[in-house]
Amino acid sequence: MFKLKSGTLTSVSTSFLLLGEEVVAFNKGEKIKLRPYSGMLKIDFGKGIGKKDVYLLNLPEVRSTHEILGVPTVSARFGTAPFFWNWAMEAMTALLPAELLRDRSKVQQMVKMFDPVVRAVDEIAGERVSMRVDLDCSGGRNTVSVFSHKKLSVSVGTATTAFVLAVLEGSTKPGVWFPEEAGGIAIEAREVLLKRAAQGTINFVTNKPAWMVETNPKELGLGIYV
Repeated sequence: MFKLKSGTLTSVSTSFLLLGEEVVAFNKGEKIKLRPYSGMLKIDFGKGIGKKDVYLLNLPEVRSTHEILGVPTVSARFGTAPFFWNWAMEAMTALLPAELLRDRSKVQQMVKMFDPVVRAVDEIAGERVSMRVDLDCSGGRNTVSVFSHKKLSVSVGTATTAFVLAVLEGSTKPGVWFPEEAGGIAIEAREVLLKRAAQGTINFVTNKPAWMVETNPKELGLGIYV
């Protein structure tokens, strides 16, 4: 996931708290723990976003994807912009004790201190958001899905509405679920959910080869792209 926005107080607070957690990932079925905000990769989010740096972070989708969907190798990364916020989060992870970053009251104090700068930068940076999912299959087939929106706040509202409609239409069972769980969004209702959630996106593609998603692919000839 990439977020071109410094963020609201809530999102900044959540990001800081996650810096105090070891990253849980899975490699060929084995659970591994990694240092937060490490393992930087430059990922191409395609139209409207381009190539951005992302870092390992302890996101809940990793565990649910492994345990519920049975995917043996899973990890998740996160990045923000402008680039100096990534540098700041790297420095916090390296210099501050994990116990401090897990202390909600102290993190809230830090967030309030950063708030004036965050708001000033937001006016310039805007609030684009993008998510990319890469699926590498055992047979050698690789596919990519991308969801990008020019306004994070609008995108969250649209996606929330899509889930509420799914609940009202009876596409879920009573309770609290991850969408991929058996009691979550019914498989036959997921296409409609995604179409609703994707309203207003600047780029929304699913299950496509990477060259069809990434920025300015170059054709070598005979339909071969790099």
